[in-house]
Amino acid sequence: MATIKITQTGSPIRRTKDQRATLIGLGLNKMHKVSELQDTPEVRGMIRKVQHMVKVDG
Repeated sequence: MATIKITQTGSPIRRTKDQRATLIGLGLNKMHKVSELQDTPEVRGMIRKVQHMVKVDG
């Protein structure tokens, strides 16, 4: 299955608890951290929820 790399570009400070939890679910918790996950609809939905704080590298 294909994988995607996700880089955190925004800070979770002053964000809602569910957005912080979504970042942790994606394996991100610090600025510029990179996580490589399988490309599934569930992961795509999580990325869409925090798209203003992450960068996706196909």
